[in-house]
Amino acid sequence: MTVRARTMVALAAVLVVVALLGGAGLGRWIGRFSLPGAGHGCTVELPETLPGAGTGQLRRVSLDPEQMAHAATIAAIGVRRGLPPQAVVVALATGFQESKLRNLAGGDRDSVGLFQQRPSQGWGTVEQIRDTRYATNAFYTALERVRGWEDMRVTDAAQAVQRSAFPEAYEKWTDESQVLTLALLGAATGAVACTVSGDPAMRGAEALAALADGLRLDWGELETLFPSLESPTVSLPVEQARDGWRYAHWLVSHATDHGVKKVTFADQEWTAEGGDWRPVSGTVGETEQVTAELFA
Repeated sequence: MTVRARTMVALAAVLVVVALLGGAGLGRWIGRFSLPGAGHGCTVELPETLPGAGTGQLRRVSLDPEQMAHAATIAAIGVRRGLPPQAVVVALATGFQESKLRNLAGGDRDSVGLFQQRPSQGWGTVEQIRDTRYATNAFYTALERVRGWEDMRVTDAAQAVQRSAFPEAYEKWTDESQVLTLALLGAATGAVACTVSGDPAMRGAEALAALADGLRLDWGELETLFPSLESPTVSLPVEQARDGWRYAHWLVSHATDHGVKKVTFADQEWTAEGGDWRPVSGTVGETEQVTAELFA
């Protein structure tokens, strides 16, 4: 078969897919396979004991470390503000659509940041919007001002905040956002797993200080224990397993940018080298605290 013939066959196949899927279906299909970082870095997978999301029962989402860290911060700030899980779903779907969960330096006109907020529309200065915590809080504040957002479709609630030229675009990220929300809010056990390759971004005292600062900024004032200045380890006392998994999944999500080497909770242990959760025995797996060991 000639190159020209092969090209025509491939084009015909694409046209068949377009015809079968239709406009909305095509957008969903493209969204599934063009997600940056898919298959690399971090995987969020719901256990069999929990139902998947959407009619297709999606159970697994793959992100790169930057996306995972931003998703964890969005979820943590939602919890800190006392918002229901649906708010986190809306925020994540918006982040997926606007930036693929990346802190972008630019965008359409003067849009910047995780949610592509615009200084000219009163969202803040460029410097403020490029601060992911500021941007996330600004999004949640605007969402809370939308009357009845809790009962809206995800895309309608997001559009009420964003006022996008593509109001239906957020809906295609609903399933992914629901999977992430269940995991990051602690409803799933050992559901966030990341592989950390290469040298850590930071080590020792520097990593410990950055981690403590990140926990405070995302979760507020937590009871945090530092057993030894010589050993870069942090422990977070918890009263409920759900809270423990919230913190454990947040720590794993921020492992790459905060030099986290190991996280232990509830007889489960994640390591940067292994990249997944495995059972451990003994008191190190106690449910009264989450422990994170950092690279020395």
